[in-house]
Amino acid sequence: MNTKLELFTRLVNQSKNIVFFGGAGVSTESGIPDFRSESGLYNARQIYGKEPEYLLSHSCFVKEPELFFKYYKENLIAPDAKPNAAHYVLAKLEEQGSVKAVVTQNVDGLHQAAGSKTVYELHGSNWRQFCTKCSEKYSLDYILAQDVMPKCEKCGGIVRPDIVLYGEGLLREVMGDAIRAISNADLLIVGGTSLAVYPAAGLLEYFNGSNLVLINKSETPADSLAQLVINDSIGKVFSEIMR
Repeated sequence: MNTKLELFTRLVNQSKNIVFFGGAGVSTESGIPDFRSESGLYNARQIYGKEPEYLLSHSCFVKEPELFFKYYKENLIAPDAKPNAAHYVLAKLEEQGSVKAVVTQNVDGLHQAAGSKTVYELHGSNWRQFCTKCSEKYSLDYILAQDVMPKCEKCGGIVRPDIVLYGEGLLREVMGDAIRAISNADLLIVGGTSLAVYPAAGLLEYFNGSNLVLINKSETPADSLAQLVINDSIGKVFSEIMR
């Protein structure tokens, strides 16, 4: 084990209130593509003729719902994806009492699938769907079974995923829970995110603890603020520390 991994392991073992804040890089290791990556941008432009930020926006949902659902179903849903080492290790650390919360920008539900209980989903979840007219709740299977736009069986309204689209604000309650968790943490582990998407990236400002650890394959704007930066695969790093 190299020096950085040894230090990371020591910080995890010494901390009593750990919060993990994760982004798309946590899910890509489970085979879920990052639509904001270079290949994701290219595919969106070539296949759909639009930027992914538009395709997943409130504007697209309202103006071109058929296009929205086509892109959403073909790119954001991965029902067969399985949790990876990072998901399982975080769940294990929560079970042991050291990890108090997971704050995630992902909408795939893999943290819960791995066993994590306290998960704050900043951008919502694919596994929840609701009617835009009467708020009736539906499952992911329901929306996948519809050919084009999913309609509510009760009122005929459009059923949409319970995720935060571009142009929509994050849920206040979820943000409040995430801020409280991060504010009380003695160790904040940030993984698989470039910290480029706001307001989620601004959550680091609420951290009052002693140790900030950043795990990402590339550099982030917050690297200079961290006690430890590891530029590597997050699944690999978590696998190592559990040995």
